[in-house]
Amino acid sequence: MNDNACRDDGMNRRKFLALATAVVTAGCSGVTTTSGPSRVIDAGPAEAFATDGVYDKFRNLGFFLIRKEGKLSALSAICTHRKCTLDAETDRSFYCHCHGSTFDPAGKVTAGPATRNLPALETAIDARGHLMVTVPA
Repeated sequence: MNDNACRDDGMNRRKFLALATAVVTAGCSGVTTTSGPSRVIDAGPAEAFATDGVYDKFRNLGFFLIRKEGKLSALSAICTHRKCTLDAETDRSFYCHCHGSTFDPAGKVTAGPATRNLPALETAIDARGHLMVTVPA
């Protein structure tokens, strides 16, 4: 078998390396908490979320606010399995009514079919003291 028999699809080493580099680069872009287009939502005064717990007021906008031990954060309200909107449970966990996935209060998968944890979303307090949440579009 000659060397050219393996290249009848037009793939040579240079094309292979270029393709492999593109795949790796695309895979690395998923490291950020949000990717692609996003929108910033004003969740209102941060002081309105002073009590520890899960705030599901913004569930239909794609996120939950969580205050734990004085720290305010945001988690995606979208299941990582098939993009259904999650429900916040009374024990502060999250449940997907579509396929039964569950997530703990920190967003870690506790039961599948989901295999990826809920992404944390970027938050910031603006000059007015309002909580701004960056949500993927």
